[in-house]
Amino acid sequence: MNNIIKLVIAASLMVSATACKKSLELEIENPNRIDESNFWKTGDDALKGINAVYGNFYRNGSPGSRWTPFYFDIRSDDGYSTSPWNELRSVGGLNITQYSFEVNFDTWGHHWRGVYRANQVLAYVPAIQMDENLKKQYLAEAKFIRALYYYNLVTIWGNIPLILQPSQPDDKPSQATQQQVWAQIENDLTDAANSLPVSYTGEEVGRATKGAAYGMLGRVYLQQKKNAQAATALEWLITGPGMSLYNLEANYADNFKHTTENNRESVFEIQFKQRPENSGEDGPASNVGTSRAPFFAPPGHGFNDGNMHRWVVHEFLKENTAGGGRDPRLTATALYDSTDERGPDFTIVYGSTFTSKNYDNNIKNRVWYRKYLDDYFRINQFEIFNSPVNFRVIRFADVLLMYAEALNNLGRTSEAYAFVDRVRERSGLRKLSVAMPGLTQAQFQKQLEHERITELSGESLRWNDLARWGYFDDAAKLAELKARDPEFNNFILGRNKYMPIPQAEIDINPNLVQNPNW
Repeated sequence: MNNIIKLVIAASLMVSATACKKSLELEIENPNRIDESNFWKTGDDALKGINAVYGNFYRNGSPGSRWTPFYFDIRSDDGYSTSPWNELRSVGGLNITQYSFEVNFDTWGHHWRGVYRANQVLAYVPAIQMDENLKKQYLAEAKFIRALYYYNLVTIWGNIPLILQPSQPDDKPSQATQQQVWAQIENDLTDAANSLPVSYTGEEVGRATKGAAYGMLGRVYLQQKKNAQAATALEWLITGPGMSLYNLEANYADNFKHTTENNRESVFEIQFKQRPENSGEDGPASNVGTSRAPFFAPPGHGFNDGNMHRWVVHEFLKENTAGGGRDPRLTATALYDSTDERGPDFTIVYGSTFTSKNYDNNIKNRVWYRKYLDDYFRINQFEIFNSPVNFRVIRFADVLLMYAEALNNLGRTSEAYAFVDRVRERSGLRKLSVAMPGLTQAQFQKQLEHERITELSGESLRWNDLARWGYFDDAAKLAELKARDPEFNNFILGRNKYMPIPQAEIDINPNLVQNPNW
C-alpha cells in the first residue's frame, strides 16, 4: 500500500474580478517510508521478512507463549483454572460464553498474523535476486512455520479458512474443509523437509531444521491416523539420516531450563530471551521473552491461573524406578507439597519451603505445572512477563513415543517396545519389554497413554492426544475424562472438541460459519 502524503496548498488566485480561494491537492510518495511496494527487493529484505515470521512467536496468542497452554493443557483433563478472570477460567471449564474475549480473540488473531507473515515471504521472496540457497532455506522456513500455525488452528477451531496468499483488507475468506487444511500442512512440511538444512551454528541456532520438519510431519500424520506415513517421517530422526543428531538428555529437567536449551533432545523450540519489558513486539528487540510463567506460578510468585489435577501426580506414583525410587520426572513436572518426596518441609518453592508459605487449605493441596516456570533461578521473586525459557515444540522423547504409537497402530507392537524402553530407561524405570512383556495392541495403547502423561504432561500436547485417541467422540471414553476432571461434565459431544470462532470475526466476515452447537 503506497503511503501518500497529501499536501494542501492554499493559494489566493484572482479569477476574473472575484477573489476566489482554491485548494490544490498534491500527492507525493514519501521516499523514506518502507512498505510492500518498495520492501521486497534484496536478500537482506528476505532475511528480515523471515525473521519477522519468527518474531510473531512472541505475541501472547502464538504457540508457546501466554495463552496456548490454556487451550492444550488447562482445557484438557490434566489441568484446570482457578483464575478470577471468569472468561479465562471458562476456557478450561469448557463453558465459554464470550467468544470474542481477549484470550480467544488474540489466540485466533495472532495465529493468523503468523500465517500472514509466512505468506508474505512465500509470495515475495521468489522474485528477489539473491543467493539461491538462502532463498530456498527462507521459503522452507516459512512453510514450516505456516504449517505449525495451521496445525494449531485446525486442532483448536477445526473449521477454518485456508489462506495461502498475503491477505488484503477487503478479503472475506470462506472456510475450507479440514481435509484441505491437513493436506496443505502435509505439503508445506514435506517441502520444508526437502529443503531445510539439518542444523545451524552460532546465532542461527533455533531456526527450523530438516529434523523439525520431519518431526512435525510425523505428528501431523499421526494425528490423522495415517500411521504408515507417520512412521516413515519419524524414522528420519530415529533410524535414518538424522539419527546422529538427536538423543535423550541424561537429565530430564534440562529440557525445561534456559541454561540447557537447544540441546540434543530438542527437535524444535521457540527461542525466548529476557529483555527489558515493554521493549516492543515488532522492533529489533522484539524478542521480549515468554509471558507464560506468571499465569502458571503459585500465589506469591504468579497469578495461579493454571493448575494441574492431582491425579497426574498419582500417575507418576504407580511405578517405581528399577532401584525402588520415585520417578524423577515428577519433580520436574509438578510443583506441589511433595515435589521433594520428603514432604512440605523440604519442598522448595521459589527459594522457600512449602511449609513456610502458609498456604490456606484451598491452596496447599493444589499442584502447579512446574515446566517452564522460572522457580529454579528466580528465587523469592514474582514471575515476570519476559521469561527466557524456550518453549520446546518437539522433543526427541515425543518423537520416540509417537513412533511407538504408529508402530503399534500398524500391528507392529513387538517392534514398538524398544522406543518406549529408551524413554523409560532415561528416567531409571525398568524397560517396558521387561516389566510388561507380551501386551496386546489394545493394552499397549493404554500403556502408551500412561507413558505420555508421565513424560509429556504440561507440554501442550495433551488435548490433541485425547482427540487422537477418540475421547472427544465417544460417550464411554468421555466418561473417563469426567471421572478425572469434573469440568468435562460441561463437554458436549459434537460441540466442545473445537473452540468457538470469535464472534467479532464472524460479524465482519459473512462467509464464516460458527462451529456446530456454539
